Amino acid sequence: MKVFDGLHAFIWQDYSANNCNTYCIESDRKILIDPGHLHLFSAVERELKKLGVSPDRLDVVLATHGHPDHLEAAGKFEKPTLFAMNREEHAFIRELAAGYFKVPEADFFIGEGDLTIGAIDFQVFVTPGHSPGSVCFYWKDRKALFTGDVVFNQGIGRTDLPGGNPRDLKRSIVRLSELDVEYLLTGHGDIVTGRDKVRENFAMIQDYWFNYL
Repeated sequence: MKVFDGLHAFIWQDYSANNCNTYCIESDRKILIDPGHLHLFSAVERELKKLGVSPDRLDVVLATHGHPDHLEAAGKFEKPTLFAMNREEHAFIRELAAGYFKVPEADFFIGEGDLTIGAIDFQVFVTPGHSPGSVCFYWKDRKALFTGDVVFNQGIGRTDLPGGNPRDLKRSIVRLSELDVEYLLTGHGDIVTGRDKVRENFAMIQDYWFNYL
């Protein structure tokens, strides 16, 4: 689905057809966020082809965190496509995933602060809780926030997986709620559009879900 000019969302439907929500940014650079499972990447390829984007023409692949339903297909890409994620998360998931799936090498690492890819300027927020080195990307010019599995439409990421921490997740969500967001671009489920609806979603999460963290 087209979110706005220059951004398309490939929305998760079911476990057998695709995996996480994947996002494609088309500017002077082509950026893919959270490519998903390797064995389900054909769903992403089909959506890219509808846009006239060849997977081997992507400039950068970004991962919000290291769980295989978001990360695994990053190993499919070869140069000149670059791959990046958080350094702490990369080390954590390599140790955790040993013998389960191959964690791709990163071409560069992402930390708290500014990240510029061509004409696209992101603010990166390190948001532990669902995983130790999870990051969220805030595209300030478009007021678009890519949250991975930190926060969803009327939901939050799990904290019962290895490296999860309820207190960290709560703090991460509070930080994100302070941003000026028009598009809440979640890792699973429906996205949330409109500043008021985004604020209502954060308020509901803090009023309801924080009681269970």
